Amino acid sequence: MSAKEGHNYAPEGKPQPVVKPGEFVFAAAYYDHGHIHGQINGLTEAGGTLKYVYDPDPARCAQTLQKFPAAKLADSYQRILDDPEVRLVTAAAVPSKRCAIGLKTLAADKDYFTDKSPFTTLEQLAEARKAVAKTKRKYMVYYSERLHVESAWHAGELVRQGAVGRVLQVLLLAPHRLSKASRPAWFFDKAKYGGIITDIGSHQFEQFLAFTGAKAAKVNFARVDNFGNLDKPGFEDFGEASLTTDSGASCYCRLDWFTPAGSHAWGDGRLFIIGTEGMLEVRKYMEIDQPGKQDQIYLVDQKGERVIDCRGKIGFPFFGQFILDVLNRTEKAMTQEHAFLTAELSMQAQKLADERRSRP
Repeated sequence: MSAKEGHNYAPEGKPQPVVKPGEFVFAAAYYDHGHIHGQINGLTEAGGTLKYVYDPDPARCAQTLQKFPAAKLADSYQRILDDPEVRLVTAAAVPSKRCAIGLKTLAADKDYFTDKSPFTTLEQLAEARKAVAKTKRKYMVYYSERLHVESAWHAGELVRQGAVGRVLQVLLLAPHRLSKASRPAWFFDKAKYGGIITDIGSHQFEQFLAFTGAKAAKVNFARVDNFGNLDKPGFEDFGEASLTTDSGASCYCRLDWFTPAGSHAWGDGRLFIIGTEGMLEVRKYMEIDQPGKQDQIYLVDQKGERVIDCRGKIGFPFFGQFILDVLNRTEKAMTQEHAFLTAELSMQAQKLADERRSRP
């Protein structure tokens, strides 16, 4: 995987299978975003069997077919939907197309696991909610900045164990490297990617809900702008938002596409949690001037100070839990409402930011 380019960042962990070979068969489709490789890695490491890959441009599937030679190249998406052995489809289409693909997948009586953001409009979300209620299938989302980061996942475990007491504030900094020349045209078209808060902001809103245990929240403030890429008028390279959860916790995130070229990683993602009994910081992807060092938690509580090195020690439990959820029709990995509420709040914040920016 590439630590220099976020769109090709596909974590690999130790296999932690929860099923036997062939017990959980899935397909991968629509390779518009490189996150599809991380999605495939997570499911196969948890024991999933990749049967099909599909993209309108078959060349995009070459890397997966080389890594998983038993997988077949499907000649159409319908071929996947017609196979009763396939339980789930994981996909990373252009964001504006993700909902339509999901609705088609659910209608074929299969579960759907899409890259974030799962929607670009609140109308799409409403359609998906209706489809889930009708079909009873799962419309799950790859919020990788928690699900596929060992330190972020372990931070959630620590919070649930009471390591910092009641959570009072969650602060997230999410810088990304733009790599403008390697991005497809849709990446700069707001109608297709939904805006910076809808897009990469959805990661942060998912973490707000996860770390606070919130079931609802109110967006207080949101702002977006294009500071350094005026040649791409449909692009937003900076965003920020704050909200208050139903637990009373305060949350703030900053999003940007300004990771400097000199950084050895695609983004210096940071997470800060303040609680009544302690505080912690998570350095997800890098330590400055220390290539290879990442996934560090700095915890201070009433007993003292600790540094917890998570790299290679926690794994990625979400994927195994999710596979078992699909098989058992449970919601232990993530509830459907959590996945949808995350998207709803991020799109509400985007809407507020858009309205603010359009005012003179």
